Amino acid sequence: MQNSFVDVRTGPENSKWEQANKREIPIYGRNNEIRSEFERDYTRILHSQAYRRLKHKTQVFFAPHNDHICTRMEHVMHVASVATTIAKYLGLNEQLAGAIAMGHDIGHAPFGHHGEDCLNKLLEQKEGHNAPKKFWHERNSLFFADFIETLPDPNGFEQPLNLTYAVRDGLICHCGEIDQQAIKPREEAIDLYSIKRPGIIQPYTWEGCVVKIADKIAYLGRDIEDARAYHILDMSAYRELREIVGSTLGFERKGARALRSGKAVNTTTLINDLIVDLCEQSSPEKGLCFSEEYFRFIIELKKFNFAHIYKHWRLGEFAIYAENIIGTLFRTLQKTMIYAETGRVAQALRFYPKLCATFEDWLIKYTTYKPFIAERHSFADRKQVLKYNTQPVFDLHDNESYTKCIIEFISGMTDQFAIQVYEEIITF
Repeated sequence: MQNSFVDVRTGPENSKWEQANKREIPIYGRNNEIRSEFERDYTRILHSQAYRRLKHKTQVFFAPHNDHICTRMEHVMHVASVATTIAKYLGLNEQLAGAIAMGHDIGHAPFGHHGEDCLNKLLEQKEGHNAPKKFWHERNSLFFADFIETLPDPNGFEQPLNLTYAVRDGLICHCGEIDQQAIKPREEAIDLYSIKRPGIIQPYTWEGCVVKIADKIAYLGRDIEDARAYHILDMSAYRELREIVGSTLGFERKGARALRSGKAVNTTTLINDLIVDLCEQSSPEKGLCFSEEYFRFIIELKKFNFAHIYKHWRLGEFAIYAENIIGTLFRTLQKTMIYAETGRVAQALRFYPKLCATFEDWLIKYTTYKPFIAERHSFADRKQVLKYNTQPVFDLHDNESYTKCIIEFISGMTDQFAIQVYEEIITF
């Protein structure tokens, strides 16, 4: 029901309000500020470089040349639209929901979930296959927000984003891959880096829970629409889609006919109907939930997408290519550790100018690295010149930390940039 969550929204009257607004390090203020703290978080994420790069990161189809295929940035905007619509109707804090949605995927690797798996496998080689998952994009979104992404302050110095606790919590707890009904927020504030696996801890706020569900609502229909554009689905798949609608929602049910308009599920109708069903079914007592019919529909639609889209042989072939790209970049950069300790990474990567410039800048910003200037026989303090007011995140002299440094550098790449620097390496 409309405004049924007003009493539990994240606002000044909520007992969680002070913790939700808390920042690890206070950010500068302005004497003419008209935005809330969550609105500031929204714009800080919007202006970050990690957010900008999402326009060239995979959602489902790798490095698409078709301008109308969904990229990671478009997916994020879909999630923000769905989340703020739900939050506004239920009476929740739509500014908080929007900020979490905008930042929830800033830690995604190139080549989508396959790129994420590749980076995790590279870390597993160091830790062993029985180790907990080392790289997962929800945690990486938090890591990027806390340690990697910066914005210039009024004096031009690059400062960390320093987001509020509620937004940071929403980033690491947004996993929408777990099929759950009746989602409710947890009560206690915790050390967010104590979370070791995706999907096991619920968000701290109702708004974070909304984003978690919005993430799922946003991608289901759009992935089918894009698969149709690439002729991934055949006639038997379309028949199966119609059977899914009929067996879960019924062909005569209001909205079901529109939902299966044309040859595929209609994206906008699907999103609208899932939002409406969620808003009608949810309450603070029950939690955020769908009707049993729509929940079964979501489960079956996810199974359909995995069988006919995500496991399609064409995506599998590109996945092999993407894995080779990421592996090549990782092995190439691992060879630079001995050079990094003496400020000579530019010498090690001199034949790969694009990779060299970006990786050396990364080392300057996030380690104690100082480039060695041979002509002067001295080390240049580029960090001060570039006004990077960042603390060292990685240790140049520790193999495990340097490996993590490389993994994080690769994770920030777009599909296109990863392909470009890979071609630098393999081209003679």
